[in-house]
Parts: sequence; C-alpha cells; structure tokens
Amino acid sequence: MEQGQSRGDRREPQCGCCGVAAVGLLAGFAALFLAVLLSAAPARADAAFREWLQGLWTEAQQAGVSRMTFDAAIKGLEPDTSLPDLILPGRETPTMKGQAEFTRAPGDYLKASYLAGLAETGKTLGAKHEDALERIEKTYGVDRYSVLAIWGRETAFGTYKLPHDAIRVLATQAYLGRRKEFFRKEFVLALKMLEDGIPRAKMRASWAGAIGQTQFLPSEFYQHARDHDRDGIVNLFDSVPDALASAARQLQAKGWVRGRTWGYEIDIPSTSDCAEEGPPGIRPIRDWVALGYKRVAGRSFPAEVMNDQAYLMSPAGAYGPSFLVLENFQVIRRYNTSDLYATFVGNLADRIGGGGDFVTSWQDIGPQRTRIIRGVQEGLQRAGYAIDKIDGFIGSGTRRESGQYQRKNGLKVDCWPSQALLDHLRRK
Repeated sequence: MEQGQSRGDRREPQCGCCGVAAVGLLAGFAALFLAVLLSAAPARADAAFREWLQGLWTEAQQAGVSRMTFDAAIKGLEPDTSLPDLILPGRETPTMKGQAEFTRAPGDYLKASYLAGLAETGKTLGAKHEDALERIEKTYGVDRYSVLAIWGRETAFGTYKLPHDAIRVLATQAYLGRRKEFFRKEFVLALKMLEDGIPRAKMRASWAGAIGQTQFLPSEFYQHARDHDRDGIVNLFDSVPDALASAARQLQAKGWVRGRTWGYEIDIPSTSDCAEEGPPGIRPIRDWVALGYKRVAGRSFPAEVMNDQAYLMSPAGAYGPSFLVLENFQVIRRYNTSDLYATFVGNLADRIGGGGDFVTSWQDIGPQRTRIIRGVQEGLQRAGYAIDKIDGFIGSGTRRESGQYQRKNGLKVDCWPSQALLDHLRRK
C-alpha cells in the first residue's frame, strides 16, 4: 500500500495488468540504474589502477625488468582492499587492522605459553642446524639464539603459511597505502626478483609484502640475503641456512653489537616511575644503578656492560615488566619497528639460550583502541607535549608523554593512553 493511501481509498487503474506491467518496468529500470551506479566506481577504479601500473614500466625497465616479465606480473592484477594501512576513497585515516604488535595488549602478545612453546622448538632446531648457526655466529657476530628468535617470531620457524601474493600486496600498498613511495620502490624490486628467476608462487607475503622464512622486503633481499648453504641460489623460502644467515646479516648491517644482549628486566625505584621511559633518557647502566635501578630477583648486571648505554622501556606502562634496553634492542626494532616485537624476540632468545619467563607479570589491560590512542596523542600534542605524530600506535614516546602529563597533573602515573587519560585531557 502506498504512503497516504488507506484501504478505503481504492482508486484502481483502468487496467490492472497495465499497472503491474508499469510497476515491473519501473522496477527493472531502477535495478538497471542501480547496477550501473554500483559498477561504475569499481570500473573507474580498475581503469585508474591499470593506468597506474602501466606508468611504472619505465622504473621497472630501469631496474632491469623485461617487458615480458612486467606484462606477465601485472596481467589481471587487482588491488586487495582488504589489506590494512590503506587510505581508501571516502576515508580520512588508514585502515588499522595491521600487525599484532600494534593491536593486541602487551600481555596477550607476549603470552608465556606461546613463548615457551616456541623456545622448545627453537632449542630443537638450534641443535639440528648447529653447524650452520656456528658459522653464522663467526661470520656476522650475531648469537644463534637471537637469529633463531627472529625466525620463530616471524614465521613460527617456517610453519606459518603466509597468506598473500607479494606482487599484489606491494602493488596495492603502493597504489592505496599510507606509504606509497616506499612501497612503489618495493614493488619494482619485487618485479626484479621475478626477472631474476624467483618463482612468483614462492613469493607469499605478509600484508606488508615481506617474504621468506625470516620476512624480508624486496629491498632487504637485495641488500642482505645470503647463500649460506653455498648451492648457488639465495633461497629464503626453502633453505634454513640461507634464511638464518640473511637475518643475521641484516641485524649486523643494522648495528648489532657482538657479545651483547638486548636488555635486562629491572625494578624501578620508588623515587622514579615509567615516565622516564624512552631514548631521550639514555645513559650508561652504571648511572641507572646509581639512581636505584636494579635487576629483578636480586640479579647483578655483568661488569662488562656497566658503561654500555641503555634506556628505560616499559611496553605496558606501569602494567607490566620494565627493562633497561641496550643497543641490540634498537637493532631488533630496526628489523621490525615495535617495542613489543623487540621484547618478544629478546625474551625468546633468552629462553632458547636457557633463560625463562619475565619475573614481573603482565596485567590485563585489554586490546589497544586506536580511537583512544589517537585522542590521547592529539590531546597531548595540543597541550605542548612531545608527540611527533598522531598514528594510533602506542610507542615509547606516547607512553612517556602520557606519564609526564599524569605526573604534572597529579594523576596516577601509569604511562598508558587510557580512556581516563583521554577524558582528563578533554576537560583541560
């Protein structure tokens, strides 16, 4: 029944069948019009994407890619809009599904049972590949436990099946991603990998386009990949010696300090708090000791590290362990820019080498809410605090400045960008 027409208002059409036909015809036109509308935008987008791909030919050619390889790689290629970190039409901010280290709570990401299981597997594989690891240590100066830990974290020692086609991922990120220029170069180098004989079927990737058992971007492949098993082929997909040596070479190139660990779990003295976190507070370990910082469980710092530079790092703010981290922690972060990632790799390396769990427990603080984190970052920035970028990620800068604000305003200093902190910032 049409709007405004009652059951008593029976103005029938002169021909009932004509009315039905007219309604059907109108419905048909409406459906056709809707279909055109729905298909037009994707068609335009596909055409624009294809045009953009063709525009990369000169760069690819300069990188040594043949026309045959280029055409085969982009044939039928479509962007994957399900990926995170994309800026899609109609959105002001990137999609934020992203890596686990940026979305899960610290205690969940660093779950003891998972770390323990990986450590046992790492010990077994360490014994299996002992000869290769011994040569890796001598060649690159990176201890076997850290190399194994990278392997374990990145692909669960090669058992994790990477879900994406690297060519499609890198093309999508270069076309729609937040870091277009960065991924544009990676995409061209991925085409170069195809040209150099690496099968596309082997190039399975993460959402950010990293490939192989120890997760290399194409640029890292050309800079750091090594043929450690000396079979004449650099193979990060099937050769464990190649994958591990390449990871060690990358860590070495990023500044690994031979014979040093990544950091030490510590107790913060009552005269200080987590607001001292971060690289701005870096100083020799002996100075931290003079300020009352001690290793947990009555342990001592080795004499040889007392002059080493370290900074305070509290990845869960006041709701978990704190650490004095050394240069090798920052090197691990250069492999994957996340405090949680570096803490995971560091602790897993310790466990594989015979160490154990964290002494201080991780409290349940729930998942990281991007909306809240961004709101806190914006509020702190407006208030004059040193927030470099509004990105919705909890790094040492966000934790430190949250703690500094809490300290100045007489709040509980927990160094965590919570809803309570956001509410306080909005009331100021």
